[in-house]
This record gives sequence, C-alpha cells and structure tokens, in this order.
Amino acid sequence: MNHNPRHIPIYSNGQYPDSYYAASRNDHTEYPTLQNDMTAEICVVGGGYSGLSTAIHLLELGHEVVLLEGARIGWGASGRNGGQIVNGLNAGLDKIQKAYGADTAAFVGGLITRGNDIIRRVIADYHIECDLKNGNIYVGHTEAHMQGLRNKKALWAQYGMDSHEILDRTALKQYINSNAYLGGMIDHSGGHMHPLNLALGEARALTQLGGKIFEHTLVTEVTPAQDHVLVLTDQGSVRAQQVVLCGNAYLDKAVPTLRDRVMPASTQIVATEPLGDLANELMPGGACVEDVRYILDYYRISADGRLLFGGGTVYGGTDPADIEAKIRPNMEKVFPQTQGVNIDYAWSGNFAISFSRVPQMGEIHPRIKFAHGYSGHGVTGSHLFGQILANAIHGNTTEYERFKAIPWLPFPGGRALRVPYSMIGSWWYGLRDRLGM
Repeated sequence: MNHNPRHIPIYSNGQYPDSYYAASRNDHTEYPTLQNDMTAEICVVGGGYSGLSTAIHLLELGHEVVLLEGARIGWGASGRNGGQIVNGLNAGLDKIQKAYGADTAAFVGGLITRGNDIIRRVIADYHIECDLKNGNIYVGHTEAHMQGLRNKKALWAQYGMDSHEILDRTALKQYINSNAYLGGMIDHSGGHMHPLNLALGEARALTQLGGKIFEHTLVTEVTPAQDHVLVLTDQGSVRAQQVVLCGNAYLDKAVPTLRDRVMPASTQIVATEPLGDLANELMPGGACVEDVRYILDYYRISADGRLLFGGGTVYGGTDPADIEAKIRPNMEKVFPQTQGVNIDYAWSGNFAISFSRVPQMGEIHPRIKFAHGYSGHGVTGSHLFGQILANAIHGNTTEYERFKAIPWLPFPGGRALRVPYSMIGSWWYGLRDRLGM
C-alpha cells in the first residue's frame, strides 16, 4: 500500500493540480496570456464549463468572444469534479416548488435535462474525446432513502422524465458489487466522462469557432462605463460591449458585489491504481454512482480501470491535511475488496454553494451578467446556464428573466457566519445520515 499519494493543494500557482485528470488529459495546448489592451464585443471571465458553454453558444450565434482565465482552462471545479452527468439541480423540484411556487418548479422542470443534452450535443458536434459513458445511479442505505427515490421518480415523471428505474438490492448488484446499500435508482439518460478532457475539448471548439482564449490572465477589476465595460487584468485590459462573469468559487475579490452571494466549499477525490479485472468486479454495469445522503460518496470506474472515489465537504474551501485518510475509509466501507490497493492520486477542489442550493443568474449592470452557485451539481447546470446567458445576450431573454427573478437568499449573518452556519447544518445533516433518517 502506498502511504504517500500526491496530495493536491486547492491553489497551485495557476498550474493544473497533480490529479488523475491532469495526468491523463489528451490536450496540452497552452493559450497565451493577455499582455496588452484590446477590444471585443463580449468578454467572458472564467474558463470553466459556465464560461466555455456561454462562449460556444455565443460564437454559434455569430458573436465575437474573448475568454479570460486566471489559471488554465478547466483549472477549477470543471477539471477536478467527479465527472458525473447528473440531471437536475442540487435543490430538488419539490423544494423549489415549496420555496418558489408551482410555476417556478414547472419552469425548472421543463429544463431539467437540457444541460445533459447540451453536453452530449457539443461532444458530438466537435468530436470531443472524453470517455463518455451512459448511466448514473442514486443509491440508498435505508428504507427512508428508498422511499425518497421512489418519490423523486414519481415527481420527475410529472415533468416528462421517464428514464428512471428503481433497483432493489438484487438488481443493484448488476451495477455495484457492494453490500452497503438497500437499493437505488438508475437514470439511464445520465452518464459520466473525463471532466478535464471535456473542458479542453470545449476550448478547442471555442477557438475553432473563432473565439480567443487567454490563460494566466487574472481579472482584477470590472468597471462599467456608459457605452462599454472595462475588464482590467494584471497585464492588460479588454474593452467590451458585454461581460459575462463565470468565476464561481474562484472569482475572489475582482467583483465584490458577488463575493458574498456564494460560499466556497471543497470536496476530495482519490484515484486508485489501475485495478484490472477487479474494476469490472466492483462495478460491472459501467454506470457512475452517488448516494443520497447529505454528506455523500460518489464514484465510478475510469477508462483505464481505476476507481475514482470522492466525497466529503469542507466549508470555506480549505484542503484537508490528508485526503487519503479522509476518503479511504469510506471507499473501503463500500468496497472492502479495495483494502490494500494503492492510491495513485488524491486531490481537492472548490465548488460554490448558494444558501438555497439553487444556482443564481442575473446582472450587476445592464452590460454585466453572471452565473454561479451550482452547489455541487454544476456539470449540467453550468452548460444550461451558459446557453441561457448566450441566448439573453443575443436577444432571447425569456428564460434568463425567469431565472433572474428567482430570489437569492444571503447566508444568515453574512460573510462572518456563513462557514459556521453551514458547518452546523453539515453536523445536523451528518447526524441524520448516521441515524439513517
């Protein structure tokens, strides 16, 4: 057993963390750093999925786009996540209906699979190689969990989702060779992929469409004027007609107005050594998995036969001292067969949580729009929001205005208390998980 896997700090001077994804990426293109002043019709800030999706859709609509990334394309959550294509938002449709009404729930329900569709369309149109596979499974430990899955299946069916199938303990064994669960529910329309290779492929698509990308270009200030917006960077500037802010958890101090709307939180993943025949023994069905607890596990088998196992949440976005020590016990509890296997990679990354767990879209100026706060469900949500933002800039504002109108809720006590508040909430829901509630 390897007791010294490479533990990855959240910040790494703008270079990719030494993750499995970075080690297995299939594109090593390095984009230039902006070192002068330029003009553009639209400037997108952030080279993750939200920014890439926005830029691709704008370019497909005939607009001129410059994208600025403070580190590398996909450096943040888009290149570090579990790689799971999961339909829906963090906040369920039942919670959205309770908080915002049936009309809003119906609106969101009508869009709930579109992010998935966008990902698959972009992969096909631009021939992106990212190990796309079908199927994602939600698993439950208790009868209460299983009833929740049955309720979710029935609720989603009301919005046209007919791709879910309830799995009892025996049926689940077709996909997961573990005794940890009472059952589960598979979404046959979901799936998983190599997240960094998806982001890098989308960057290639962006440039093929005529867009420009600048990496290692940290935005320091965004200042609106009467007929333009000036985006200042550490070495240059962009004078644009419209700006879209897609920095999410890593926007930092560049736009103070947005800083307190979300809270960074980190999650951790380990990648085992290639497991050979054991990989198919553990997960014969090829789907990815997440459990339904608040403090959840999520995992899948990579294209080269590694178990990628993630979980845990650290509020405030700090990195645990020993990622393997945190994640490995959970992995071995689910799969005792992995005791003694080597961990080759262990890394961490930030995502942005909104208080309501509903992502936010809006504007801080008529020329400055933003999207953020996917709360751990950003793979599909970011692609959807990118399309909606692009459509709004192009003149079709219907869906944008609906999301913009959804109220956002501040964290109680503001910045000083958002981490302690969430830690208390995490403790409470973690207790519920342990009690099987």
